[in-house]
Amino acid sequence: MLDKKVVVAASGSRPATQRQPTAEERRRAQRVMLRMPVTVHIAGKTSLAGFTQTVSQNGAMIIVPEPLAEGAKISIENTKTQNKVDARVVRPPQITSEGSLIPVEFLSPSPQFWNVFFPPSVN
Repeated sequence: MLDKKVVVAASGSRPATQRQPTAEERRRAQRVMLRMPVTVHIAGKTSLAGFTQTVSQNGAMIIVPEPLAEGAKISIENTKTQNKVDARVVRPPQITSEGSLIPVEFLSPSPQFWNVFFPPSVN
C-alpha cells in the first residue's frame, strides 16, 4: 500500500524532464543578427548615426557612439528605407569597443520595420 501512495504522489508532480524555459525561449519574438545602419533621433538633441547588432519584430540592439538612459524615448530611422519608428531604451547601455550597446523596444507593433523575414517563434 505504501508503494501506491508513492506512485500517486510521483504522478501528481512534474516529470523530471520539464525545466524552466531559457531566456531565448521566453522571448516574444525571434532575434536575427543583422548589421544595418540606423539613425537615432532624440528630441532636442543631435541625431546619432549607429547600426543594429540584432533586430526583432519588437525592437533591436543598436550600437551608437554615446550612451542613452534607460527609459529614454527615441525615434529610430531605418536609413535604407527612411522609415521611422518610435521606441524606448529598455535597459541601461553596455559600453563596448564599438560604442554603447542599447536595447530598444518599439512603442507600437512594427513587424515590417526592418524589412526582413523573421523565423517563427519557438514558444
